[in-house]
Amino acid sequence: MVAPASVEPHLAEHAELERQLADPALHADQDAARRVGRRYAELTQVVEAYRSYEAASNDLVAARELAVEDPSFAAEAESLVARRDELESRLTALLLPRDPNDGKDVILEIKAGEGGEESALFAGDLLRMYLRYAELQGWKTEVLDAVESDLGGYKGVAVAVKSRSSAPDGVWARLKYEGGVHRVQRVPVTESQGRIHTSAAGVLVLAEAEDVDVVIDPNEIRIDVFRSSGPGGQSVNTTDSAVRLTHVPTGVVVSCQNEKSQLQNREQAMRILRARLLALAQEEADAEAAASRRSQVRTVDRSERIRTYNYAENRISDHRVGFKAYNLDQVLDGELDAVIQANVDADVAARLAGPVA
Repeated sequence: MVAPASVEPHLAEHAELERQLADPALHADQDAARRVGRRYAELTQVVEAYRSYEAASNDLVAARELAVEDPSFAAEAESLVARRDELESRLTALLLPRDPNDGKDVILEIKAGEGGEESALFAGDLLRMYLRYAELQGWKTEVLDAVESDLGGYKGVAVAVKSRSSAPDGVWARLKYEGGVHRVQRVPVTESQGRIHTSAAGVLVLAEAEDVDVVIDPNEIRIDVFRSSGPGGQSVNTTDSAVRLTHVPTGVVVSCQNEKSQLQNREQAMRILRARLLALAQEEADAEAAASRRSQVRTVDRSERIRTYNYAENRISDHRVGFKAYNLDQVLDGELDAVIQANVDADVAARLAGPVA
């Protein structure tokens, strides 16, 4: 049974947020209104699940009382038991401590690894897959920085992915499971003998930090400017528009050369730097977050993979949860929900099995 005391704080907070949302003054600050709206939508799920659970429990009591005098109510009572248990499981899952970043937008970085040009081409395939997935979700995407390879792939690319709504789950809630090494098995376009090769690309998912999340002292940043370069290393700009930021206290380095303006590249680099520093701060403060981040990209090595994309068999395999499907072509076209949901379900099951904080 779900204890009412465990739900009451959520009901009280939901009522208070409802009051705030009715105040026009809140909406003068769009960022604040968005944060309140997301938290309200998150708690609305809990409130609705609890009310449905209470209703099913009350109906069950009534059905059992009626079944004593009229056996025809026994079948209804059995169905209500199943309904109540289903709602109890959903409510219990909703009451689990949430990832504080679940409502945030993300910066997604994809880097080529082992495999040379083929790895860079695969990085490009992953980029298109995530852009297509974002489109299907109704999210907004913006390429912050990209370094192309000779054959049109990417040595590295960073993309901001933003939700257009105040839904309880933001982009992070789904894409956080994508961090790690992705391995591909296929015949490269550079292979003349038709042999299958294995290469890898790394994906790093960062929760995008807001100004209130990370305060950066300008005196602690070293700024270097240089000329951007294209495939093969040739210069594509005659001015020093590319920017490299070094956060001296942590040693975190971010480079951007995608924009023609030095100011634009500096702004994009600051967004990525802020997200990386937020991730670093969370790792240091939370041992569980540190373990989660370490499970992302340590080295882009084929053996440290979270997922394999096998073109010959049209198969995708997620090695963390044992997920396997033979619709790789559809997945590469953005239909990622099934494999992501498998990780979401495994995460919830693991937290249900462990001690609830």
